[in-house]
Amino acid sequence: MQFHYISFLLTILPLFSLIPTLRSQDISVGSTLRPTNLSLSWPSPNGTFSFQFLNRTEDSSFIAAISYSGGIAIWKAGGADARVDIGGALEFLSNGNLRLINGSGTTIWQSNTTGLGITSAALEDTGNFVLKNGTTTVWSTFENPTDTILQDQNFTMGKVLRSGRYSFNLLKSGNLTLQWGNSIIYWNQGLNSTFNRSLTSPSLTLQSVGILRLYDLSLPGSVPIAYSSDYGEGGDTVRFLRLDSDGNLRAYSSVRGSGVENPRWAAVLDQCQVFGWCGNMGICSYNDTEPLCGCPSLNFEFVDPNNQRMGCRRKQAIADCPGSSTMLEMSHTQFLTYPPELSNEVFFVGITACRLNCLGGGSCVASTSLSDGSGLCFLKVSDFVSGYQSPALPSTSFVKVCAPAQPNQSPPAAGQTLASSKKLRAWVVAVVVLGTILALVFMEFGLWWCCCRNSPKFGTLSAQYALLEYASGAPVQFSYKDLQRATKGFREKLGAGGFGAVYRGVLANRTVVAVKQLEGIEQGEKQFRMEVATISSTHHLNLVRLIGFCSEGRHRLLVYEFMRNGSLDNFLFSDESLGKLDWGSRFNIALGTARGITYLHEECRDCIVHCDIKPENILLDENYNAKVSDFGLAKLVNPKDHRYRTLTSVRGTRGYLAPEWLANLPITSKSDVYSYGMVLLEIVSGRRNFDVSGDTGRKKFSVWAYEEFDRGSITSIVDKRLADEELDVEQLDRVIQVSFWCIQEQPSQRPTMGKVVQMLEGIMTIEKPPAPKAMEGSLSSTSGSANVSALSTFAASAPAPSSSSSLQALGSSSLSGRNIEKTSSSLLG
Repeated sequence: MQFHYISFLLTILPLFSLIPTLRSQDISVGSTLRPTNLSLSWPSPNGTFSFQFLNRTEDSSFIAAISYSGGIAIWKAGGADARVDIGGALEFLSNGNLRLINGSGTTIWQSNTTGLGITSAALEDTGNFVLKNGTTTVWSTFENPTDTILQDQNFTMGKVLRSGRYSFNLLKSGNLTLQWGNSIIYWNQGLNSTFNRSLTSPSLTLQSVGILRLYDLSLPGSVPIAYSSDYGEGGDTVRFLRLDSDGNLRAYSSVRGSGVENPRWAAVLDQCQVFGWCGNMGICSYNDTEPLCGCPSLNFEFVDPNNQRMGCRRKQAIADCPGSSTMLEMSHTQFLTYPPELSNEVFFVGITACRLNCLGGGSCVASTSLSDGSGLCFLKVSDFVSGYQSPALPSTSFVKVCAPAQPNQSPPAAGQTLASSKKLRAWVVAVVVLGTILALVFMEFGLWWCCCRNSPKFGTLSAQYALLEYASGAPVQFSYKDLQRATKGFREKLGAGGFGAVYRGVLANRTVVAVKQLEGIEQGEKQFRMEVATISSTHHLNLVRLIGFCSEGRHRLLVYEFMRNGSLDNFLFSDESLGKLDWGSRFNIALGTARGITYLHEECRDCIVHCDIKPENILLDENYNAKVSDFGLAKLVNPKDHRYRTLTSVRGTRGYLAPEWLANLPITSKSDVYSYGMVLLEIVSGRRNFDVSGDTGRKKFSVWAYEEFDRGSITSIVDKRLADEELDVEQLDRVIQVSFWCIQEQPSQRPTMGKVVQMLEGIMTIEKPPAPKAMEGSLSSTSGSANVSALSTFAASAPAPSSSSSLQALGSSSLSGRNIEKTSSSLLG
C-alpha cells in the first residue's frame, strides 16, 4: 500500500512542476504576428483574451489589438487610428521593443522599451499585456491605455484615453473630463464644490458589478461616480469603459464569446452636446431615433457628402463676398460654448444687438442669444464652431454668410430653373396633378360631411393623424374641439389642483388619457410650446408621460397618459383601500418615486426641481408602479424668477415644505429631498405627517416617530393595517432611517436623491441619522388650509447669469448630478 502511494506521488509531482509554465505562457523575443495569418495570436492562459490582428472591414486595413473573446478590441497598438496594410507586422524584437510596422517597413507605433533588459512578454488573464525583465514587469498595456479601460483596471491621474480629437482625463480634483482638441471641456463630473478635501492620487475603477468608483487615500471610502444599467448582473461577462469615436464615454458589458457590446451607461446623455460631433459648422439635430448632422443653410455644403460628420463649409468665403455679408437667423439653435470659451466673448445684450455685434466684428463668425430672459449673448470667434438645433432650446443663433442668406427651407435659386420649353411642360403636369388631388380631397370631405362628421368612430380625424406624432415620441397637438369630444364635454372629472381640473378622456384610437385644463397661464404661444416640448422630452419609467397639448386662443390643456390606480394618497389614507397595499408594494413605490425624482434632478439635460412632492402627485399604474406627476408646470403658470420665495408667496402643500421655503432661502433640489422624506414616513405609517393625535402625545409626527425609532420601537411607526403581515425588518429600518436623513433641517445634511436610491437599495451603509428638529413656525400652524397651493415644478436656476437653465447645454454645471454631499462618511461611499 505504501509503495503504491509513493508511486502515485512520483507520477503527479512532475505535473505540478509544469503548472507555472502553462500559466505564464511567456512569449519569447523574436515572436511576430502578421495580418496574413489572422488565426495566429498570443492568448491569455484561460483563453479569455488574445493579442492578434483584426480586420477592419470598412477599409480592408488591420489593427493589432488585444481582443476579448468574440473579437471585441479592448486595447489597440498605437491607438484607435493606428492601422496597417496586409504586409504589416507586430514584432517583439530581441532588444525588448514591441513594434508595429506597415508593409513598407514604416514604424506605426512602438513601446520604446529598448535596452531595459526585457526577456519575455505575456498576456495575463486580466487582459493586461506585460513586457518582463525576468519576473519583473517593465511595461504593460494597463499602464499605457489607448481608448478603453477594462474592469478592475486602475485609471490614474496622468493617463489619457484618446479617440480622434477626443480625450478623457482624471483630474487631481477627482473630476472626470471629456475634452475636444485638448482644450474644450464639454463634460466634467466628479466631486462637487462642497467637497473641500484635497486629493493626493485619485484613481478610477470600473467594478465587475458595473459601478464606476473613485478612490483616493484622503477619502474615507470609495465614491461611486456612475452605475451601469445592468448593475449587479452576473454571468460570464466582462465590463469595459471606452471613449468612442463619437466623443462619448460609455460603459459596456459583453457576454463571453458573443462578440456583442451592450452599452450600459453614457457620460453625455444628449449626443448633440458633444462638441464637434458634426464637425466644423455642422448642426446636430435629431430624427425619431438618432442624432443627425446638417449644415446651417443653403449657403453651406458638406465637406464630404459621404461622411456628414466631417462638417460644412461656406460655398463662398466671407472675404470673397461680392457684396455685403449678412447674418443668417436660426431659431431654437445654439452654438455650443464650453470652458474655456465661457470666459471670453460673453455679453448681456438683446437678440438684435447680439446679431449686430457679430456682424460688425471682423473675427466673429456666429453668435447665440439665449431667449430665457438672461440676456446672455455668446460671440463665436473660433475657427471651429459646433451647433445644436432642437425645438426645446430657448435660443436663437446667427451665422455670418455672404448675402443673400438662404435658409434650408428656401426654394432653389432662379438660376437653377429649367429651360422655358421644359418649364411649360412642368406647369401643365403640375396643374393636372394638383387639380386631381384637390378633386379627391373635396370628394373625401363631402363624404365625411354627409356620413361621418357626427360619428364617434370617425370623429376627431385630426387627432388620429396627430397620433402618428405620438408614436414618434413628439408631443401631439390637439384642437380644443378634439379634446371636448375626447372628454365628452369635460364630463368625468378625476380631480383638481392648483393648475386646474383633470378629466378622463378617450382619444380616437381608444387610448384612455387624463386631460388637464390649465388656469392662470402667463406665457405667450411660442414660450408655451417651448416649455411643452421640454416637458414632453423628459421620459422615465417613473414619470407620468405627456402625450400632447392644446394651445388655442385662451385654452391651454395638457394630455397625459392615464394612470388606472389613481394617486398614492387614496391607498395610504383611505379606509376603502384597506389591505390593498402591502409592504412590498409600498417599498417598490418608495423606490420608484425616488428613481423618478433622481432622473429629474440628476439625469435630465436641465435639472428640474419638483416643489410639490406629496402622495397626491405620485400616481400608480395598473401594476402599482409609481410615477411622479405634475413636473415642469410652474414655468407655464409663472415664468418669472423662481430662485427665491418669501413666506407670503409660498406655493406648496402643508406638511411637505422644506424649512428653506419659510426662511426665504434659495430653493434647490434638496427641498424635494425633504418633501420626499415626509412622503416616505407616510408610506411607512399610513397617516398624514401633519396630523396631530393622542397616539403621538400631541407631538409633530416626525418628532414622535424619531423618538420611537431611537428607542428601537420601529414597529410602532408602521401602519396598523400591516400588523398581520410579515415585514422585512431590515428593509423597514433602512427606509425609516432614509426618511430621517431626508428631513434634516439643513439642506447640506440631506443626501441627494441619487444617494437616497442607493441607500434604499441597500448598496450604501447608512449611519444613524440625527434627530430632525421641529420646524419653528411650521406651516401646519401658520396655514389654515390643507393646501396652500399646488405648485409642482420648475427648471432650477441658481443665482448667477451663467446658471441659466439653458446654460447646461452651453457648458455650465447643473444642480447635483450625483454630487457627493458632506453629510457623513457613509453618505460619501
